[in-house]
Order: sequence, then structure tokens, then C-alpha cells
Amino acid sequence: MTEDRLIRTDRMRFTKNSLSSNLAIAAIIFDVFYFLKIYQSDVGTFYYNYLIGISVIYNLVFMLAAFLASEGVKNYKKPYSWLLFALGAGQILRIFILPLRAHSAVISSGGVEIAVMGNGQFLWVVACLTISAVCLMASAVVNLVKCTALEAHRKTLADSGVCV
Repeated sequence: MTEDRLIRTDRMRFTKNSLSSNLAIAAIIFDVFYFLKIYQSDVGTFYYNYLIGISVIYNLVFMLAAFLASEGVKNYKKPYSWLLFALGAGQILRIFILPLRAHSAVISSGGVEIAVMGNGQFLWVVACLTISAVCLMASAVVNLVKCTALEAHRKTLADSGVCV
């Protein structure tokens, strides 16, 4: 291991994992963009059902869990990577629930057929969920790589008798 690499790895013992944390925060921000865009629509009674209630509750739980994970990965806690992977998979899954259903739905209002979600709005919400998922997955991968490197470095220090 080069001296520069060794110094960077040793420095991780004293600094926060801000890249992983910031990626998780970015995922929350893109989820908020999704949240705002999807719930500003009010086309007939399409959005007045149990699915919207579940979606609102999931959004709240998602944001709390993602923030918790952002704080966990900031301190190089490996288990939070698995939470981030699960949240990222959940964001991808969400594309196929409400946005896809709303995009394919048409309601009749005053004898006129109206699309519940137009192509522009659909692309926007899918992009927000996709970017959110990518940020979560990237945060998890970066954290796993850094945690593994830091654990190996601490083990090396402990084996050489240096106080960890």
C-alpha cells in the first residue's frame, strides 16, 4: 500500500463519511421532488383512495429511514448500507405502483377523457425516483467499500500493536 493511500485510510478514523451521507441526503431531496410533483396533481377522484394514504405514510417512513441511514453511514456503520440498498430497491419498486398506474389511467370529466398523469409528469416522477434510488445504492456501495478498508486498516494497526 502506498504511503498516500495509507494516510488517507488512516485519516478515515478521524473524519466522517460525508460522501455516503450526502448521497443519502440527495436521495431524500429527490424523493421530496417526487412527493411534490405527484401530490400536486388533482385529477378527478383518482388520487382519493387508500393507495395515496399508503404512499404518504411510506414517504414519511422512507425519509426518516434514509435520514437515519445518512447519519449511520456518516460514522462508517456497515449495517446501514443494507438499509440503503433496501430503500433504493423500494424506490425502484415505487415506479411501478402509483406513477405507472396514474400514467395509464384516464378519467372522464364532463364527458371529456382526461389523462390522470401526462407524459411530462410521468417522466419527471420516474426520473426523481430513479435518481433517488441511484443515490441510495451509491451511498451504500461507497459506505461498504470505506467500511471494509477501515476495518482492514484497524486490524492491521491492532496486529502491529498500535493503539486503535
